[in-house]
Amino acid sequence: MNHPLYTLGKTTARLNFGTVLLAIVFGVLFFLALPYLDAVAIAGILLLGLAALTVNSAVEIVGPYEKRALTVFGEYRELLDPGIHFIPPFVSATHRFDMRTRVFDVPKQEAITEDNSPVVADAVLYVRVMDPERAFLGVDNYEKAVSNLGQTTLRAVLGDMKLDETLSRRDVINTRIREEIDPPTDEWGIRVESVEVREVMPSRSVVGAMEQQTSAERRRRAMILEAQGERRSAVETAEGEKASNIIQAQGEKQSQILEAQGDAVSIVLRAKSAESMGERAVIDRGMDSLKRIGESKSSTFVLPQELSSLIGRYGKHLSGSDVQGNGAMLESNEFDPETEKLLGLDDIEEMLSELETDVSEAAEMGGEMEPERN
Repeated sequence: MNHPLYTLGKTTARLNFGTVLLAIVFGVLFFLALPYLDAVAIAGILLLGLAALTVNSAVEIVGPYEKRALTVFGEYRELLDPGIHFIPPFVSATHRFDMRTRVFDVPKQEAITEDNSPVVADAVLYVRVMDPERAFLGVDNYEKAVSNLGQTTLRAVLGDMKLDETLSRRDVINTRIREEIDPPTDEWGIRVESVEVREVMPSRSVVGAMEQQTSAERRRRAMILEAQGERRSAVETAEGEKASNIIQAQGEKQSQILEAQGDAVSIVLRAKSAESMGERAVIDRGMDSLKRIGESKSSTFVLPQELSSLIGRYGKHLSGSDVQGNGAMLESNEFDPETEKLLGLDDIEEMLSELETDVSEAAEMGGEMEPERN
């Protein structure tokens, strides 16, 4: 047998504040007017009040987003869909179910992770009633049941995970909570549409240790980057010095090659020049020697046979006489084309022709100026 107060609460559960206030005002007015009323008026007022209470108890208006479970004399009868319904007055009771998705807050829960680290977490459940009949008959208070089930499941899931996983894998926590809540809530006609963990906070000591670990990791990365930068700088410097030495060595090599080529060209030119001079140079040297001999104060001279032969050949070359020295004419050697190009003999001929042209022009100008003077 239920307690009388429990029965009274069940009976008045569908009454709102406006209905109760209206009944109180009506009762006060009735007792104030009672001394001035006769028996017929009193009976009429009582009947009017009874009729109003009957209509209020017999008419049930269901909203568009809800359904209501109807019980008559404590026995479940049916579900009332949205609209106006007439039910047995005074002996009926309805239980309202909101068919929209509702949000249930899971209070903060303390849990110990798999690696013995204390954490505090809270979550949000998005719940929707799919079968009001099962939600009414299968569980006493589905809202409280779902909230308590979410709390215990959250603690269990956090206890099976390590601290790092609880902080970084929120999606895994949400999925596991939903998978573990679904079977019992399906039996109650409730569907958990989504689970979202809002916050997972370790203890203060753990947070301090994590901050120190993060700071140490950042310092380690900074030192690694600095060491890598220094190594790269040293490598770049060494490569630069290597390239500079190579370029310097190549320059010195090229300079030596050019200097050697210049020396070779100079030697070739001197050799070509000496060769081209031929016997003419020897004769000139001999004539210089004779000149110096003639200028000397000695009265006796000894001339080698070769020098006298050279004098004869030189005289033949100058006078065109038939006198020959050893039957050979004195001839000068010609330069080959490469030597002429190096010595610039072609340019000499052009310069001589230009000089002759200038001389002739100067002579003509002198002849024209002579008559003017006269």
